[in-house]
Amino acid sequence: MKRIYLLFAALILAIPMSAQKMFEIPVWPEGAAESNGIEAEETTRGITVINSKEATLYVYLPENAKGPTPAVVICPGGGYEALAMDHEGHKYAQWLTKNGVAGIVLKYRMPNGHHEIPLKDAQEAIKITRKNAKEWNIDPKKVGISGFSAGGHLASTAGTHFDSNTRPDFMVLFYPVVTMAEEKQTHIGSRNNLLGKNQNNKSWVDYYSNELHVSPYTPPTLFLLSSDDTAVPPCNSINLYNAMKENGVNATMYIFPEGGHGWGVNESFSYCNEWKTLYIKWLKYLHII
Repeated sequence: MKRIYLLFAALILAIPMSAQKMFEIPVWPEGAAESNGIEAEETTRGITVINSKEATLYVYLPENAKGPTPAVVICPGGGYEALAMDHEGHKYAQWLTKNGVAGIVLKYRMPNGHHEIPLKDAQEAIKITRKNAKEWNIDPKKVGISGFSAGGHLASTAGTHFDSNTRPDFMVLFYPVVTMAEEKQTHIGSRNNLLGKNQNNKSWVDYYSNELHVSPYTPPTLFLLSSDDTAVPPCNSINLYNAMKENGVNATMYIFPEGGHGWGVNESFSYCNEWKTLYIKWLKYLHII
C-alpha cells in the first residue's frame, strides 16, 4: 500500500504547476478517531483512488496573488467507492488557480457503510483551510465547497449540515447526488455505499437527503448539470434548488442540453468553455472574486 501511495504522490507532483504551487497535508495528522474498515487503498493510473482509507488535502495556491484569495474545497466524485482525482480534482484546482482562486482537493475517506466519515473529512477540510488562511493567503470569509456526483452529495451535505465553524461560504455543485430516497431517483450505488446496512433506514435516508435540510443559512449555490444525465437525474438538483428558493437562498442553475454524467473539466464536454465562463461570472456576481 505504501508503494502505491508514494507512486500516486509522485504522479501528482509531476502535474505541471503553471500559475500555482501545490503541496499536500493529511487531514488527520494524528490519525482519525474512527476507521472505515478498509484494509487496502488502490490507485488506477495514478488518477483514480479506490477504497480511500486516509484523508489528504492537496493544496493548490495561486502565485503572485495581490491579496487574500477565495478558496474552494473540492470533493471528487466516484459513487462513494472511488475518487476521480484527475478531471474532478487536480485539473479543476489548477483551473481555479489560474482565476485567482485556491483549489483544495480533498481525498476523503470512503464510507464503506460508515456514513459519518466523509462529512467529518469535509468539515475538517473547511476548518483546516480557515485555520491556515493567513499562511496560505486565503480569505477565511470566502471558503467554499464544490463537488461532483457523489462528491456533490458530500459538498451539499456540508452545505446543509454545519455549525458556525464548518459552514462553507458558497457551494458549486456539478451534477450532484442530493437525495437518498429511492422514489426520488437517488443514485443507488452512492446511497448503498454511504449508508451500508442503514440504506433502508428512513431516519438516515432523510438525514442525507439534503433537499430536506435547507434553511435560510444555506450558502449561495451554483448548479451545473446536463439534461441528458441518466446516472444522476437533474431532479436531484432541481429539488434542492426549489428548497433553496423557498428559503430565500441565492441559487443559480445551468442545465446544458447534452453531456451526460461525469464530464468534470474534460475539454471533450461540448460546453466546457461555457460552464467555466458562467462559473467566473457567478463568483464575480457574488463578489467572491
